[in-house]
Amino acid sequence: MNPIDVVIMAAGKGTRMKSRLPKVLHRLAGRPLLAHVLDGAAALGVRSMVVVTGHGAAEVEAFCASWAAAPRDGGTPSVRTVRQEPQLGTGHAVQQAAPALPDDGVTLILNGDVPLVRADTLQRLIALGAGRRLALLTVDSGRDAGAYGRIVRAAAEDDGDVHVRAIVEARDASPDERAITEWYSGVMVAPTRLLKRHLAQLDNRNAQQEYYLTDVVRHAVVDGTQVAALRIEDEVEVAGVNSPLQLAELEREVQRRAAVRLLEAGVRLADPARFDLRGDLACGQDVEIDVGCVFEGSVTLADGVRIGPHCVIANARIEAGAVIHAFTHIDGGGQGVLVGPGALVGPYARLRPGAELGPEVHIGNFVEVKNSTLAAGAKANHLAYLGDASVGERVNYGAGSITANYDGANKHRTVIEADVHVGSNCVLVAPLTIGAGGTVGGGSTLTKSTPPGALSVARGKQTSIAGWQRPVKQKTS
Repeated sequence: MNPIDVVIMAAGKGTRMKSRLPKVLHRLAGRPLLAHVLDGAAALGVRSMVVVTGHGAAEVEAFCASWAAAPRDGGTPSVRTVRQEPQLGTGHAVQQAAPALPDDGVTLILNGDVPLVRADTLQRLIALGAGRRLALLTVDSGRDAGAYGRIVRAAAEDDGDVHVRAIVEARDASPDERAITEWYSGVMVAPTRLLKRHLAQLDNRNAQQEYYLTDVVRHAVVDGTQVAALRIEDEVEVAGVNSPLQLAELEREVQRRAAVRLLEAGVRLADPARFDLRGDLACGQDVEIDVGCVFEGSVTLADGVRIGPHCVIANARIEAGAVIHAFTHIDGGGQGVLVGPGALVGPYARLRPGAELGPEVHIGNFVEVKNSTLAAGAKANHLAYLGDASVGERVNYGAGSITANYDGANKHRTVIEADVHVGSNCVLVAPLTIGAGGTVGGGSTLTKSTPPGALSVARGKQTSIAGWQRPVKQKTS
């Protein structure tokens, strides 16, 4: 098995995107196009990757560095970038990468704007190349191939198989060649020594005056190197992105396929057309997801979880039987969020990083929880904030109450022990502890810890002035 090195072409300007952002950094299913390509290559266990940059090179190179620095299962292959300046065609792009490719391997060529090629397809393509021939990934759409390069085949006399004789770019194709419906996807694998030889033979004598990578095929045929093609039927797998419309169409197809996978696994989606997955979603049995929900990062929904309409959930684990009501926003960030079994959250609730809700916890409308734990049966049913707090079992936390956890420089923790009742419109100024079974009178601002079982009230004395008259606006002449 020859070592595999990958070249990813990511130098294009993407003029039709009409954006300052480099094309390969536009997002599909919540992640840059280039991230999909890098992840797909890494899944093959490749030795190294070379990303060819050009337009927006600094941004693309910074992204590659951040991708390479992220930990992942199985490790990360070495990643380096080379610049293509100026951009003189696809062949010229690979020529810039060639010095970084060891001669003892095979080179897999991918495009940074073709994000959905499956790992098993690439493995089949590499096996077809067998370390000794060029192998191309092609599609036969049965209709006009548009701007794609046409695959010209010839019957081989030795074994009756069909081999590739050339790839003809659309701009240079004859009428007969334009009628060919099989087209080149831009994905190629070749023995690196042979690839380098044929790259050196490229010229720019064509309509665009560019160095076409596809001409490598013609030179290989002349040199007696066999060129094979792996023909697939799924056009989406090799679909490229050149415009916002194409990106949006591909997004819908990606989301449709994700929805189908979930439905086939038993998840109930109220409307598969109104569902967005921008990360990884694992679901147990009898999970229900209403319309307009977005899932980001890593999300787990255990058995019997119900998600109401228009919720956004990122980096969270939601345990069995929990219900997330409409318009709730859960974002676990790097810490994650845990929603315990049977908990009720929302509508219009917000759970931020570090929120951990125990069994049967209730978080109601317009309640925000950040870096706080709530034990079994605790309730904060409306209009409240819990930040940097530890809340005991069966606590009832009143409307309009907050933990004042930030003193302008540092965060401090509030501890509310079991069976405490906090009245409405209270401010708990951390650090402090409310003793078990205690009660905090409504409207209190507490700055000191309280003993267990006590009623604590800290507010101004009420005064009523009988017969008081409101000011009256003076009449003007």
